[in-house]
Amino acid sequence: MLKGNGMGASDLRGKSPDELRTELTNLKKEAFNLRFQAATNQLENTARMRTVKRSIARVNTILNEKARGAEAEA
Repeated sequence: MLKGNGMGASDLRGKSPDELRTELTNLKKEAFNLRFQAATNQLENTARMRTVKRSIARVNTILNEKARGAEAEA
C-alpha cells in the first residue's frame, strides 16, 4: 500500500524509541521544508506532503504504543 519512500508501521516497530524520535525529527524538518516550498510556489511533488504527514502520525502512534507498553510492564 505504501508507495515512495514512506516507511511502514512494521518497519518502525522494530526501531528503538530513540531511533523513532530521530526519525520523527527528520520527518518534521522535511514537512517544514515542504511547507516552505509550497508557500514560495517551488513545490514540485505535492503528494509528498501527504506521505510525510502520515509518516509523522505513524511514528507518533508507535512511540505512544511503546510508551503505553512500558507503563504496563512497570
